[in-house]
Amino acid sequence: MYRELTDRILGAAIEVHRELGPGLLESVYEECLCYELSTRGISFRRQVELPIRYKRVKLAANLVADLVVQDVVVVELKAIDQIHPVHEAQLLTYLKISGLRVGLLINFNVPVLKDGVIRRAL
Repeated sequence: MYRELTDRILGAAIEVHRELGPGLLESVYEECLCYELSTRGISFRRQVELPIRYKRVKLAANLVADLVVQDVVVVELKAIDQIHPVHEAQLLTYLKISGLRVGLLINFNVPVLKDGVIRRAL
């Protein structure tokens, strides 16, 4: 189930990258990816607040995931020169906080999109 959905998300991301290429702002890629997901009938939520709990206390601060697709996949988008370990750690933290099991980290600032994709599962 997860693999099929992540493949569909990546297909939409590849279409965006094919049309736009690298070099734009993350917000542009997010807008276009949301358009592609919508046209493919894939439900999602944007800029999803993830509440942070510390010792059973809900903090005033929240983390914000770029997309949560069909309430099962966290998608974190980047438009940066290189993905660093901190970006992967961010995705894993979002998964832990949200209780979701699968996440995609997609960096659009690469010549070939498959080189900018990291898929993680808890």
